[in-house]
Amino acid sequence: STLPMNGLTARLALDTLGLPPGSVLAVTGAAGAMGGYAVQLAAAEGLTVVADAAEKDRDLVSGLGADVVLPRGEEFADRVRERFPDGVDGVVDGAMLHDAVAPAVREGGTVVTIRGYDEPGDRGVRFQPILVAHYARERQKLETLRQQAEDGTVSLRVAEALPAEQAPEAHRRLEAGGVRGRLVLTF
Repeated sequence: STLPMNGLTARLALDTLGLPPGSVLAVTGAAGAMGGYAVQLAAAEGLTVVADAAEKDRDLVSGLGADVVLPRGEEFADRVRERFPDGVDGVVDGAMLHDAVAPAVREGGTVVTIRGYDEPGDRGVRFQPILVAHYARERQKLETLRQQAEDGTVSLRVAEALPAEQAPEAHRRLEAGGVRGRLVLTF
């Protein structure tokens, strides 16, 4: 139950970018569910992954397969440019930094956004919103993700399984933030 929405969103983001192996991808929100899947899938596909993380999540994000882990926040783009002076080939913007992450991208590159952000960018940088519903009937994509979860390419990252009666507590914990992985309700 933790795989379809976030896993398919990450898959759609990478498919939208269409970067060949050896390309450099930046991922914001890398400690989150969708961002974590994007890191794992990109690493498995031979992309160099530069990701953001809070200090407490550095080891997690590195363990997911990020080649470079930089502090998260508004300065992420500047830090990316320090490592990759020409910019990265694309960004999966799970943290919704939008314009703040655009300077990390090479001229003419693409920032994939997950909540509909679609503004004109500078230097030919394009913002490309995606919606997981576009992959809702892509059974083979989901089947491939299932297989990748079984073989360890992606991890499901369940934070905790709670009985359905504890749904209000699960909501409180999600609203408070800081949950790493998914809270799963069991019925």
